[in-house]
Amino acid sequence: MVFSSPAFLFAFLPVTFLIYRIIPGRGKASNTAKNALLTLLSLVFYAFGEPVYVLLLLASVVVNYLCGLLLQREGRAWQKAVLAGTVAVNLGLLCVFKYAGFAVATLNSLGISLPVPEIALPVGISFFTFQGLSYVIDCYRDRTLISRSLLKLALYISFFPQLIAGPIVKYHDVSLQIDSRETNPTLTAQGIRRFIVGLSKKLLIANTVGRMADLAFGAGSALDIRSAWLGALCYCLQIYFDFSGYSDMAIGLGKMFGFSFQENFNYPFASGSIQEFWRRWHISLSTWFRDYLYIPLGGNRKGKARTQLNKCLVFFCTGLWHGASWNFVLWGLWHGVFIILEGLLPPPGKLRRTLWRPLTLLVVLLGFVLFRAETLAQAGNIFANMAAGFDFTLEGASLLRAMLTPMNLLALTAGCVFSLPLLPRIKALAEGENTGAAVLHVGSYVCAVVLFILCVMHLSGAEFDPFIYFRF
Repeated sequence: MVFSSPAFLFAFLPVTFLIYRIIPGRGKASNTAKNALLTLLSLVFYAFGEPVYVLLLLASVVVNYLCGLLLQREGRAWQKAVLAGTVAVNLGLLCVFKYAGFAVATLNSLGISLPVPEIALPVGISFFTFQGLSYVIDCYRDRTLISRSLLKLALYISFFPQLIAGPIVKYHDVSLQIDSRETNPTLTAQGIRRFIVGLSKKLLIANTVGRMADLAFGAGSALDIRSAWLGALCYCLQIYFDFSGYSDMAIGLGKMFGFSFQENFNYPFASGSIQEFWRRWHISLSTWFRDYLYIPLGGNRKGKARTQLNKCLVFFCTGLWHGASWNFVLWGLWHGVFIILEGLLPPPGKLRRTLWRPLTLLVVLLGFVLFRAETLAQAGNIFANMAAGFDFTLEGASLLRAMLTPMNLLALTAGCVFSLPLLPRIKALAEGENTGAAVLHVGSYVCAVVLFILCVMHLSGAEFDPFIYFRF
């Protein structure tokens, strides 16, 4: 896949940025030219990886644009019909490409014999479909947001930094930025620094602990309680640094082009409850489901029973959004069950808040076993060894040695340290003094240069593993 090619990425990004900055002026004409350039290059970016499915992306843009225009017609019944039709078209495309095979295989498991369709999954379809839905729903709620410019909507849906793996950007958050935005050396420097931090998360931590997780999840009978728990921990760190790393890169690139994207992660492993975890983890997805599913279903306004049902539906959809597999569905429901249990308990006291933090981490860690496992049987093997894997063999000892190499241990330690909010605390302390703030500011850029050198050295000696969320 070309998206996983460092040569392509490191050639595309600077060329795109340089061409963008060459366009002169700050007026409306200049902004339109810049938007046209970014849209064209974003489509080129997607076409390099998915040459056929770029037509699907364009079709999504055109359908949502036309439906937005149709919402201008007066009449609540008409507008509801347009909205329902648009939602059906968007979700229909998603179901065909992402869930058709899963649905047929599920029916076949019940005794029905149907051919299972083999349809290649377009990269990023879950992300650009949800952004299209965000646009139409926002326009239904506020018709002043309806765009008469196809170019503006095309840029919103196809902008390359967040096109294939998020974060999911809501239309009302960036509508004004598409019309007018500023770029300057300070924002560019901040964007490059953020991009390097994200790249470092991916290359230096996520890829390394990911190989440890792969060893554990593929170990079979060699697994024991030590490697099972270590593998589960490593996957927790892998998916966090992999996805938050990509989000950092997208936010950094957006800033370089004048866009301000909202944060997508806020140290989720420091959460004191599952509800707090979802306020900190994949924030763009959890807020999307809150704004466009949970609240329209009634939220918590229609009684306790309906509230719990709404939560179950949201987390069922959250799991299913991640992939066409019962593992993902169970992962979503696993979180939904604990969200409901938390809501039924009385307000936490000091003791419960203290105890709930490690319990939250345990629930998250066990849930990610379901998320990572390719089958329920594989997840069951991991769980069984986490609970009672006391059969220590030579094969198990060899597996543990392969996992605990010095480089792997270094990455594991760094992952555990930097998954906690230590850097924000250091920044808060330094900002209390002018000298400290200046030193921290300069030091952050020095660290970024060092990290970039380390990333280049890493790429020269290893393959670039694709980001986990490319497959969603």
